[in-house]
Amino acid sequence: MTVHLMKDGWIGVIKGRPQVGAVAERSRRTQPQDIDAFAEMTGDRNPLHYDKALAEASVFGKLIVQGGVTSGILNAVVAEDLPGPGSVFLEVSWKFVKAVGVGELITGRVEVKDVRADKPITKLETSVRNEAGELCLTGTATVFTVPLAGARRTNDRRQRFGPAFGSRAGPIAVNSRCRFRR
Repeated sequence: MTVHLMKDGWIGVIKGRPQVGAVAERSRRTQPQDIDAFAEMTGDRNPLHYDKALAEASVFGKLIVQGGVTSGILNAVVAEDLPGPGSVFLEVSWKFVKAVGVGELITGRVEVKDVRADKPITKLETSVRNEAGELCLTGTATVFTVPLAGARRTNDRRQRFGPAFGSRAGPIAVNSRCRFRR
């Protein structure tokens, strides 16, 4: 008779293995600077985010933040809270059901639906709601959590990102690719 022992895939994960049913939330108020930062990073300069008169005359009736700003709060919940540091998205399926306006308080929420024992992979139910409790984003995500326990963390920008990030000169757009000044 052969006995196979399953390896614990969560060894070394900073916050350990999450439990099915665990929930984490994070809230923040959107700001005009969010739109600017996201546009600088991605090139998304849709007038619904910048042109107040146009946005107010649209179906939304207000300036709205980019969808990436809305979903971005889930990045923070996943990377900081549940499952926690070292977590990256493997797959997401999100439906944006209500636009988020500038100045709105949003709350991102994740709930653990499934946890693999052999690998640090978690399936999550995800949502973002506005301060009125209205659903703005709903969906699911699959997350992989890299074991980081014992890893040395640094606050030095060059050590964290490499010499290309030593300068704050920023990215240069080249043929839809991003290159960094040295």
